[in-house]
Amino acid sequence: MPFYSDTLSIPTSKYTKKTGRKLSIHSRHSSILQVTIPLHFCIVNYDKTIKKIKAMANFSVPGREDVFTNNREIFDNLKKGLGMVPNLYAVMALSDTALGNYLNFQNSKTTFSNKEKQAVNLVVSQVNECLYCQSAHTLLGTMNGLTEEQTMEIRKGGAQFDLKLNALVALAKEITAKRGFISETTLNNFLTAGYTKGQVIELVMLVAEKSAMNYLHAITKVDIDFPVAKTI
Repeated sequence: MPFYSDTLSIPTSKYTKKTGRKLSIHSRHSSILQVTIPLHFCIVNYDKTIKKIKAMANFSVPGREDVFTNNREIFDNLKKGLGMVPNLYAVMALSDTALGNYLNFQNSKTTFSNKEKQAVNLVVSQVNECLYCQSAHTLLGTMNGLTEEQTMEIRKGGAQFDLKLNALVALAKEITAKRGFISETTLNNFLTAGYTKGQVIELVMLVAEKSAMNYLHAITKVDIDFPVAKTI
């Protein structure tokens, strides 16, 4: 096609410092085309690159034989304890160290009860819009003293059925949503409810731990292998 012809080059005689002559209309159009052609190719190549990146970014859930040797033992322990290796744990095993490090962090000692931890996990996962973790902790919450209706109330940011738990949920929600820039009122309500300043620190660690999993699912988008949590 003429549009891609080499004849679009502009002769140097069209414009010189000596004559001060301006480019002809034909020449000016040619110069525009010379700029447009590489731009057109850049756009096409950009689209191809983006499609290639998206194709490369798919995260498949590895099986036991696909992971590093040290992670195979962790898979075995998870299967013994949970009856399964959750997909989000499994995809962490693509790293030699991440799964073990995360589990150590998750299982570290805390003064919060399992029920309180599940409440924190639920509200943090709701704020971070992680349906995978909402689903997992709805199930785990009902295994640790919460009803399904209570898990939904917690995801909405409250727990009026338990005023102390309500203060915990409110602070966890605000830490997550405001990235730590909490209000004095929310903090004082937490302390007045019977929690300590030390537990404020612990709560920040719990929020960080669960946010890491929320972010990981947002990136990997592995299938949800728990009963899917209801929409609220």
